[in-house]
This record gives sequence, structure tokens and C-alpha cells, in this order.
Amino acid sequence: MIARRPLLGLLAAPALSRAARAGALDDVLEEAGSLPRLHSVTVSRDGRIIAERRYRGPALETPHNVKSASKTVLSALVGCGIARGVLQGVDQPVLPLLGPSAARGADPRVAGITVGHLLTMRAGLERTSGAGYGGWAAARDPVAYALTRPFESEPGGAMGYSTGATHILGAALSRAAGRSLLELARDWLGGPLGFAVPPWPRDPQGRYIGGNDMRLTARALIRLGECYRLGGAPAVPADWVRESWVPRVRSPWSGQLYGYGWWIGRARGMPVSFAWGYGGQMLYVVPAMALTVAMLSEADGPRDRPHQAALHALLEHGLLAALGAPAAEGGAESLVIPD
Repeated sequence: MIARRPLLGLLAAPALSRAARAGALDDVLEEAGSLPRLHSVTVSRDGRIIAERRYRGPALETPHNVKSASKTVLSALVGCGIARGVLQGVDQPVLPLLGPSAARGADPRVAGITVGHLLTMRAGLERTSGAGYGGWAAARDPVAYALTRPFESEPGGAMGYSTGATHILGAALSRAAGRSLLELARDWLGGPLGFAVPPWPRDPQGRYIGGNDMRLTARALIRLGECYRLGGAPAVPADWVRESWVPRVRSPWSGQLYGYGWWIGRARGMPVSFAWGYGGQMLYVVPAMALTVAMLSEADGPRDRPHQAALHALLEHGLLAALGAPAAEGGAESLVIPD
């Protein structure tokens, strides 16, 4: 085992033997415990858990609020719904799926919003995340509230990250299927992939929140990430995995690329797809390294951009380096902080 060194020292080390890399991984994970908001890190390689550390917070077996990493789960459910004929596809208008009274008093342009627009945050409606989240969360009917926000761009235009958009999508999928999102998540994902899906909060109309506040363990996230890394089997259609990881929009705030519910970037020159939830609820998939990593953090409290940056660094300059990934040419960093 190599001697324990500061994290940045490990990153500058030359290529290591397998035994030395194991020591480097231990050191990186020990160093990660100094991040005060980080609860746990779970690392899977080639389908096997090779490291699992809990630093603070709930036990590893306790489901954790994964915040907006739930949007990635919802995207998987949409792909399953399309494959089962519950939804027609990403070009399907969403309003007919919600019923005649869903958008009473809304701008007529809501009729042009499609499943794909909601998946890529391009509904065009005023955002209900960030400064707009409180009003949406307190609404008697959050679906109607989101649909009646003023338009800031045309449907299919600029990206506007919004939890209200994914809640609309979740409500549409649930109504089309005639089943709750909880039932769909358990049947289409949890059952085939072997993880439990406990209930999570519902809105005042009884709908499970679409794209936020799901409760999952780190190992449940790992199983979902592994499903995608291996092409979708046995739960998610392979073509949906491919389509989800195609960059479709770029965040106007961070510049990070986004597909269908997944952020998309590069780390040490390799493609990385990741789910991101408020506070630092992360699921990273690095296919070139056969690697899937879950990081869970304190889910409440003020926004902490330095913590998010530290988690990206932990993946890119800590875990990947310890596992033998060479630095990208020029040393350029490529994972940025989504807003």
C-alpha cells in the first residue's frame, strides 16, 4: 500500500500497479471524509462493489433523499413506458395525457409541449426550480401551477431547468398508465434490478412528486447506474439508454450538457453520464472504466457550490486517478456544476 498522501498529491502520481492503486483508492476515500456534507461513497467496478464508505448521516441501508437524481429515475420510467406502449414517444403532446382540466386558464401554447420537451427542460415555461421552487412546492395543484407559468421561450427552445416540468411529466405518465409512479418504479425498475423503492412525498392531489425527493439507498443508485452502463438489461430498453446519453441541450447557467434526465460530460478525457440531486446526491457512470459511483450528501441546507465542485473533483481527480485512469491531454477539467 502506498503511503497516505493528500488527495492532490495522489493525482499527480505516475501510473500505479494494481496493488498500489488499491492503496490509492483507500487514501482517496479516507481524504473524502473531510468533506463535512458528504455522507457516503459507493464504488462499483465491473459490476462488483469495490469500496463503500459511510462518513456520517444515515446508515448505508437507510433510503436517502436523492433530490433531483429522481429526474434520472423518472427518465428511465418514461423509456419503459414508451417501450410498453403507455406513451407514444418523445414527440407526443403531453396535455392530452393530463386530462381536460389540467391546464385551465393556461397559455394555449402549452398544447405544443411534448414529452421530449419536458425530459430536456425545454417546455418554455417559467422555471419552478431555484427562486421559483417555493411557490410551486406550496401550490394546491403543482401540475396546474407549473402549466400556468408564463412562457419565457417557445416550447422546444431554451433549456430552463425546472422540477415543475418533471412533475408534469410524472403526472402524465402515471395517468396514462393508470398507476402511481410508486407502483411503476417498483414494477419497472425496482423489481427487475433488485432494489426496494419506498414511498416518497406526494403533492396535495395525491400524485407522487415527479423528479424530486425519491428515497433510495446508494446501492439502489448503483444498480440503476449499472443497468445503464450495461445497455439497459434487464429493465430499461437499450435504445432508451443510448438516446438518454445523447447531448441535447446545454445549461445556460453552467454550460454542462444534458440528455434525457442525465447530465453529460467528460472526466480525464472519458465520457461520463451523471445524475445530480440538490446538496450532492450523485450517480456517476464511466463506461470506459466499467465504473459506477454513488455519492450521497446532506440533502438539506443552503446551496453549496464548493461541495458540488469537490464531488466532481473526487470522481475525476480522486477515484479515477486512483483506479489508473490517465489524465486528459492538457489537464483540462470538464465536469462543471449544474445550477
